Amino acid sequence: MGNELTQEEKSPLPLAFLPEKDMSLSSSIECLDLAMAYYQLGKIHYDKADLLQAKHNFEKSLSYFGKDGDDFYKLKILGFLIRIYSEKLENYEAEKCILEAEDLMAELKLKLDSLSAEYYFNCGLVKNYSGDFREAREAFIIAYKKSKEENEPELLAKCLLALATNYYQTKDYETAIDYLYQLRQLLKIINKFYLAGAMEFYLGKIYFEMERYDESLAAYDKAARNLQEKKCWNLHGYTLIGKGMVYKMMGQFEKSLLFFKLAGDFADSAVFRRLEALIKSEVQDVNDSNVDIFLDRTNRKVHEKTLGIIDFKHRFVLLEILFLLAKNSGTYYDKEGLAKSIWKDEYNPLIHDKLIYTSVSRLRKLIEPSKEEKKDSKRKYIIRGKDGYTFNPHAKIRFYMEQRSTNYKSIGNVDLSSPV
Repeated sequence: MGNELTQEEKSPLPLAFLPEKDMSLSSSIECLDLAMAYYQLGKIHYDKADLLQAKHNFEKSLSYFGKDGDDFYKLKILGFLIRIYSEKLENYEAEKCILEAEDLMAELKLKLDSLSAEYYFNCGLVKNYSGDFREAREAFIIAYKKSKEENEPELLAKCLLALATNYYQTKDYETAIDYLYQLRQLLKIINKFYLAGAMEFYLGKIYFEMERYDESLAAYDKAARNLQEKKCWNLHGYTLIGKGMVYKMMGQFEKSLLFFKLAGDFADSAVFRRLEALIKSEVQDVNDSNVDIFLDRTNRKVHEKTLGIIDFKHRFVLLEILFLLAKNSGTYYDKEGLAKSIWKDEYNPLIHDKLIYTSVSRLRKLIEPSKEEKKDSKRKYIIRGKDGYTFNPHAKIRFYMEQRSTNYKSIGNVDLSSPV
């Protein structure tokens, strides 16, 4: 996936087929044939994750379509280009394509005698680019109904995926899953491996947001199998990083780093800039040298910088003490405060004195680095003072459920897996 195009790549069709400047009817037909040929080549390179060559072919196709070409094909090409520019983080180029798509839709509305399912589907896509998810959804629903009436199963499948992504973007995950399940049933009838792969990929993302991690991993695995069967690799890096993010949230940090590395090895950083930025953000989230301790309450795991992963699965009381102190670092908790907060009980020295001392001592043994690993003998995390116990306010803490990556949002609300 180099940046330079060879002469053969720039002109993959025989020169004899290139149109002359004075265009006759036959040369116009040749132009349309060339437009379709470049469009098909663009799709092939897009599937193979060669986004630079795909972009070149889509741009050539658009130039050969001209003013008289099929507007729906032009919209498809613009959709592919927006997704490529979004991946490359080229905002200006993507915005130009979005404006061109909006102009095309306005022209189509005036020239068409009747508005078909395909029109409403593309209308939804264009509305989605501007972030108008409500109007996009309304258009997708009309397209969904019309595609049934017009007996267009492939378009119906795209409508189901589009509706699922729309509800995903608005965080209505249950409805998104419902549409994906409908798509799964339809794909038992029509054989579309890419749609099947994209469907499972979105299920992986949705289950991740719902914290259903085992189901998320299973969906990502199915996505990979479907896409490999089609020999489609443009989502391979995103499938790998998706699995890495799941393992990170499960507290399996070493495995998460392995998948982030695999995603990085796959991605051409000059082209997959958005993916590359996400990988760097996720790796930093795990390996940030400024962070002393990572706390994951949901999965009952702690990752201490020098000690590694500490499992609190059967240490409920110790985990509650740790999170109480860590969430309120610098605040001292005396025995009365600990008795009320942890054991939900009024302080009784006969019961709680030994219980508190033993619990804090066990917690320190778990999370405090040994004296050989520390520069001094002071406690690194849990400090005892005259007012009780506190978590060292100078320690760098990160709480996993609060640190999901929000940077590098896709341009035009689309990514490589979005329906075109």
